[in-house]
Amino acid sequence: MRLEEYRNAAQEAARRGAAVLAGWRGKFKVREKGYADLVSEADLEAQQAIREYLQGRFGDHAFLGEEGDGAKTRPGPNAPPTWIVDPLDGTTNYVHDLPLYSVSIGLQVDGELVVGVVLDPARGEMFHAAKGYGAAVNDEPLRTSVTPRLEAALLLTGFPPDLRRDERSLDWWRYFSFRAQSMRRLGSTAINLAWLAAGRADGFYAFDNHVWDVAGGIVILREAGGIATRTDGSAYDPYVSDIAASNGPLHPVLLAALALNPQQPKLERGSPPASAG
Repeated sequence: MRLEEYRNAAQEAARRGAAVLAGWRGKFKVREKGYADLVSEADLEAQQAIREYLQGRFGDHAFLGEEGDGAKTRPGPNAPPTWIVDPLDGTTNYVHDLPLYSVSIGLQVDGELVVGVVLDPARGEMFHAAKGYGAAVNDEPLRTSVTPRLEAALLLTGFPPDLRRDERSLDWWRYFSFRAQSMRRLGSTAINLAWLAAGRADGFYAFDNHVWDVAGGIVILREAGGIATRTDGSAYDPYVSDIAASNGPLHPVLLAALALNPQQPKLERGSPPASAG
């Protein structure tokens, strides 16, 4: 399999998508897909640039993207290699000119994600990986952290676009805020996974992902030594919405916590608190 070639192509495609986003910043029109779920012309044009490049190079490959009216379902057992793309992960950040968004590209072959790229244009960081070839950011190899204790861990999470439909994210935010060292909600699932792979955080959980959110970052995380499962500890499936991901040593602790009721009372005064941050 030509994994290195595919990985390099994904990087070039991500650069082309990011160039489109840069050109649209500050001048695009925004419309509502739903409450607090924004989409812009930038998304659509960036995805088209990515698709044209990848399918121009690999004409027999399929494409699954977040935007537009194309297929958004799991490729069948006899499907060709399939590029899975989120051209703008962190749309709300981008719309508000908050420089924390990404282009995410994954490649699925025979039911397995084997190539992943997450480009953070604002920081000029290209996270990339191919199965068996390790993970890197630009030219620097990536390894996850080694933190095994929740009270020493920085956790990342994501919220659904409309919390009124599912408030459990708030329950878990409260629960872990009393027990982890600190919490962050970045607004880009792909960056969450890439930063976890880079050792900048120790764990990540969420309940409302789509496959295009995670397809690039999961390969990077695994190649950096991390672990991903469902929140109940079962085998990870990128086509389901929930995820528990970690550096590895923290994973049993994260899963044990996620098996509890998040609406437990807060810690009593004198209990070992998480540090503020």
